[in-house]
Amino acid sequence: MSRAAPFEVTVLTMFPEAFPGPLGVSLIGTAWREAGLWSLETLDIRGFSKDKRGFLDDTPAGGGPGQVMRADVIASALDSVERRGRPLLYMSARGRPLTQARVKDWAGGPGLIVLAGRFEGVDQRVLDARGFEEVSVGDAVLAGGEAAALVTIEACVRLVPGVLG
Repeated sequence: MSRAAPFEVTVLTMFPEAFPGPLGVSLIGTAWREAGLWSLETLDIRGFSKDKRGFLDDTPAGGGPGQVMRADVIASALDSVERRGRPLLYMSARGRPLTQARVKDWAGGPGLIVLAGRFEGVDQRVLDARGFEEVSVGDAVLAGGEAAALVTIEACVRLVPGVLG
């Protein structure tokens, strides 16, 4: 079974240099670079800050400790991306667990848009307003969402027809 279009992945991140990482090697990397079975775009969300210093963080709107990524910056970054029916995933320790059944559903679709958060998280208002699904790759807190994004993307891409041969 072949796809009409490649499986498209867009990652919204403060650290685009973290990608492709392990996604760029082995059969998955070959399927991306040479066969075009899937595509990877990274979007540096720092470029969407209207603050003259480029700040991305603010105090949580409802109060609480730490800093969160600003809703306006995330919204602007997301608005620059064509959705094309792709689900919006936010990598979060408090999200629903990543399961093979969910991965299989996503892999059968057009791709993913993944938000890799930082700080204490992301302003909940933008997650709710835009319909992000919070996904957890395990019961642990990471410094950011990039490693979790890599896990989720690899789990999906390996199921794309032709990627693993």
